[in-house]
Amino acid sequence: MELVQNTFAQMEISYPNILHNYNYFRSKLKPSTKLLVLIKANAYGHGAVEFARIMEKAGADYFAVAHTIEGIELKKAGIATPVIILSGGTDYYKEAVEYSLEPAMPNIESLRKFDSLLERSDIKEYPIHIKIDTGMHRLGFMEKEIPALLEFLKTHPRIRVKSIYTHLAASDEPKHDEFTLGQLALYRKLASQIDAVLDYKPIHHALNSAGIERFTQFQFDMVRLGIGIYGISAVDPALLKPAARLTCKILQVKELTPEDGTVGYGRHGKLREGINRIATLPLGYADGIDRHLGRGKACFCVKGQLVPTIGNICMDQCMIDVTGTDAQPGDIVTIFGDKPQAVELARILDTIPYEIFTSVAHRVKRTVIAPQSF
Repeated sequence: MELVQNTFAQMEISYPNILHNYNYFRSKLKPSTKLLVLIKANAYGHGAVEFARIMEKAGADYFAVAHTIEGIELKKAGIATPVIILSGGTDYYKEAVEYSLEPAMPNIESLRKFDSLLERSDIKEYPIHIKIDTGMHRLGFMEKEIPALLEFLKTHPRIRVKSIYTHLAASDEPKHDEFTLGQLALYRKLASQIDAVLDYKPIHHALNSAGIERFTQFQFDMVRLGIGIYGISAVDPALLKPAARLTCKILQVKELTPEDGTVGYGRHGKLREGINRIATLPLGYADGIDRHLGRGKACFCVKGQLVPTIGNICMDQCMIDVTGTDAQPGDIVTIFGDKPQAVELARILDTIPYEIFTSVAHRVKRTVIAPQSF
């Protein structure tokens, strides 16, 4: 059965804005420093295959996804750039190898299971990536576990350590800079111990998007570009451009007065005196419009003017108050992009732009567009 998309809405991916962001981060790096782009979670909601193709053309050296199925999607689409599986667990190693994906290894158990698969498959050597836990305490080898890791690597030549990396917990917050510098110091110490038992030099990488902007001197051999490529800066919002905007077309406009009652579920949409022009949009919480953005808490953009939501957000629709505008059915409404920006919606919801982006449902079409139409 063919997937039916929401034809009245789309996530518009701006090729030039993405390249602007890519070039901004690339300009901070040495020519020899590799650049990995995070394509996990459907490219932070922007469309994994579409985004990967843009980044591959731009010259990204590596991609990273969270789960094996995400990597398989890229490979089936013809993406040739190597892909790291960051946190896929141990259940799909066979499929990872089948599609030439490179799994990260956060502990000895993972290494043992993967090496056993290589032995059964008579694979002489395969690239993997070693995750070191320097303070995030999510995944990775802690310092006390490094001796066991070293012994394993000495005796299991099928395991080819392609890279050694760590993840910074708070590189975007100056108040935690001492902690971040401590992470980086511990990473250098432990990575050098791993290097010492190998007869080759793995890639070293520690910086995320905020790290690239604020700790550029620790770029090592590679950096990992995540939220930054999608337009969110840890230093100055003006430095980057939104990689996408979420838009839809008005379905219907009603002219209502208080005598007509209220708008939406629970009758929370109260009408003002006089004629109220209420527009219905084909996006709801099933599409990623958080229900807490209803009842006037958020504004969307119609013909350059910000207008408030009215009533509760529904599953497949929501309503906005377009009184004072000449908005008509078929007119384009911007949910987020340049105006309003995703960070503004995130602020209303007391969350981060990551959640705004990744909440956009798969049924919303992703379209790469030219600069003149963005």
